[in-house]
Amino acid sequence: MTNRPEPVATYRVQLSPEFGFVDVIGILGHLADLGVSHLYLSPIGTAMPGSTHGYDWVPPPQVSPDLGGHDGLHALRAAARALGIGILIDIVPNHTGVALVLHNPWFADLLRHGPGSRFARYFDADFSSDNGSDGRLALPILASDGDLSPLTVDPHGILHYYDHEFPTAPGTLGGTAIDVHERQHYRLVPWDSGIIGYRRFFTVNELAGLRQEDDSVYDATHAWIRELLDADLIDGVRVDHPDGLWDPMAYLERLRGDIGTDRLLYIEKILAADESLEPTLPVDGTTGYDQLRMIDAVFTAPPGVAELSEIHEHATGVPGDTHWLHDAQRHRKLTTLAEQFPAEHRRLVRALTHSDPTADSAGVADAVAELIADLGVYRADYPSLRPRLVRIAGQIAQRRPDLRNALALIVRATSTPGAPTSRLAQTCGAVTAKSVEDSLFYRTARLVSAQEVGGDPADPAVSLPTFHQHNVVRAGEWPRSMTASSTHDTKRGEDVRARIALLTQVPERWSMLVRRIWGIAPPPDRLTGYFLLQNVIGVWPVDGRVTADLQNRLCAYARKAARESGLQTTWTEVDEAFETALDEWIVTLTTGPAAELIGGLVHRIAPAWRQESLARKAIALLGPGVPDIYQGTEWFEDSLVDPDNRRAVDFQRSTAHPKTRLVGTALQVRRRHLPAFDPGGDYRPIPADGPAGDHTIAFGRGVVGEDDPRVIVVTARFTHSLHAERAAATTLTLPTGTWTDALSGADHRGLVDLGTLRAENPVVILTREPASTR
Repeated sequence: MTNRPEPVATYRVQLSPEFGFVDVIGILGHLADLGVSHLYLSPIGTAMPGSTHGYDWVPPPQVSPDLGGHDGLHALRAAARALGIGILIDIVPNHTGVALVLHNPWFADLLRHGPGSRFARYFDADFSSDNGSDGRLALPILASDGDLSPLTVDPHGILHYYDHEFPTAPGTLGGTAIDVHERQHYRLVPWDSGIIGYRRFFTVNELAGLRQEDDSVYDATHAWIRELLDADLIDGVRVDHPDGLWDPMAYLERLRGDIGTDRLLYIEKILAADESLEPTLPVDGTTGYDQLRMIDAVFTAPPGVAELSEIHEHATGVPGDTHWLHDAQRHRKLTTLAEQFPAEHRRLVRALTHSDPTADSAGVADAVAELIADLGVYRADYPSLRPRLVRIAGQIAQRRPDLRNALALIVRATSTPGAPTSRLAQTCGAVTAKSVEDSLFYRTARLVSAQEVGGDPADPAVSLPTFHQHNVVRAGEWPRSMTASSTHDTKRGEDVRARIALLTQVPERWSMLVRRIWGIAPPPDRLTGYFLLQNVIGVWPVDGRVTADLQNRLCAYARKAARESGLQTTWTEVDEAFETALDEWIVTLTTGPAAELIGGLVHRIAPAWRQESLARKAIALLGPGVPDIYQGTEWFEDSLVDPDNRRAVDFQRSTAHPKTRLVGTALQVRRRHLPAFDPGGDYRPIPADGPAGDHTIAFGRGVVGEDDPRVIVVTARFTHSLHAERAAATTLTLPTGTWTDALSGADHRGLVDLGTLRAENPVVILTREPASTR
């Protein structure tokens, strides 16, 4: 067995043709200086032409020549290994890119030969007679009117619809292009027809789902990964969206068998606030959105959340409180299922009623919609979640007696593995993602920092005891699970969320700012404006200088956010007048009197923001789990949703930055005391006595069975109101011995007050020499 680096921290790098393997080699020295143990690469496979992210990979699966190919990966592996850094890769088993059909030979063959294609089993294709497309594979490409007159056939027998190109079956040429189209195994249908012939990634038609439950598909898509493993080029994998698969547990069991027990296995699994990771999964943990939510929540002031509910309703004219959010989430799921997933809904109902010809299909369709709306998790077919599905079905039956029989059928049909179980799970996950993260989170704005992947804006704050108890459990059950702070999928970067969450500490000043902005620069839509204003606060430069680049980024973000919400403009029905007004409003906000008002609030909360950004980072680095550092977040950064958060990083910035210094120091401490953080370590809350006790976040990391911790972290929350006299009157009792602050070098013993501990830095990392050297 190869001696692999122990996980201390991962560093996520976004690869692209402009930043490939050779460029990553150039930053390895910086990562080694930080103390990173593993390089965590975005997908490295060949992707669709022009791809900037790699999730639209195309067969045959192989290391992308655009990134440096096999030789580049070998060179990166050698350079990283020389510095003691391992490599994790991001793999994408759920889907493949089909935006340019002819660039995907598997999908092109499916279209050319239909059910007889050797790749037909690779895709979750629907050639059934009741698929709404006469038994042909429906491709939602056409304009709404379904006009086929733009079709042409070129001399090579390729069918063209504007920029789209499609293969034709042997022996089907001749006559008009429309005649040729009618002879194919596929049928072009209007984009908004609600008909599609293959499972997708969410609602992205350009990403076609794969059937990893089929052994031949698994082998075809994982042979290259086995080659990387055999060549010992990687130390683990991160699995993209396993909840989209037919049977995630079976897939992960097989993958674990391939990679072995000595390599790391992480899954991008989004957990609900009241959901635990399935304990029988053969993984090291999730990519860490569950921990992101908890860290964000402990820095969110509960009294301020209540006040923000009132401000939201006053500023927007609509509620944004907890009750409204619960109702809105349920409504969005029902609407999303009906409007964006009608084909998947029909296919699910067919699977549920297939073995019961007497079943009421309409009733089952209604019942399954209610169930998806109420389940509250991505998918409920994990063993530990089965009781949840049964319980929710019972609750719906009490509310809707007319659906009792249909619900009983669903519960029976999903009691064992099979099409009903998997299709319900896959549809539920897709509907949840599209209705909540990609819709509702743009339609409300009580506190947008909580409107995050895996977030819970209905209940965005947690108490200190709840936070500590969560960490105790996490350290015991999932000690190697990742801790995310920022990712390529977060709606806002960690420092942006930290700034916005501070509004819960200054709700009166925030309310005053909103009233004044609404007076001098009313937004074109109040809800959209209220949503955007919080994001503007989040990215506003502390020095107050708004560059043209930032202004352009905000305008681009505003357009994307407005289209995602679908309230005034959409991706498919763009309201150019509204979007122009939105651009003009952003310019007004970032110049003149409005900019002075915004800058004034940001300046006032800047000291607390700096403290709490560092405090959050310290907890992520030294709390339970393996911290994941997203590229560039070792400095303060201001990223918004993608593609903004995939911008190139300036790695030439000074490392004499408070956040960079914190990261390096924390990881050095973690390395020196690794047994306190690995699966043999534990998490120990440390109480603080005094008026600032609720402000104080203190914990120790130790080895199970040892009396005292080896590392102690002390920091604070709600720092805008943490006055010096209150900090001085709040004390912690340190275990016996002299404890040295790794950041300041100061020594502390016994009873020490919070003010003294934090005199030089907002974060205190204490270590003690072993008894034999004291």
